Amino acid sequence: MRERRKPRTARKDRDFQRKRSRHLEEVTDIGVQDYDLLRKFVTEHGKIIPARLTGATAKQQRQIKRGVRRARVMGLIP
Repeated sequence: MRERRKPRTARKDRDFQRKRSRHLEEVTDIGVQDYDLLRKFVTEHGKIIPARLTGATAKQQRQIKRGVRRARVMGLIP
């Protein structure tokens, strides 16, 4: 006979801490002026790294997206 598996617990029942971005600890506003900061959120191919990998909040990720796109138009980053 087959062994019975333990039922999976819901994710909300688990105790876990959300991953925090070490790049954004002291940053309040992200813009094109933060050229060095924006480079940390872009791969070598020029793609924006997703928030689930960087640990950025949704608001921070929107600011990163806006800053990277503006920096691309200005020719600061690929």
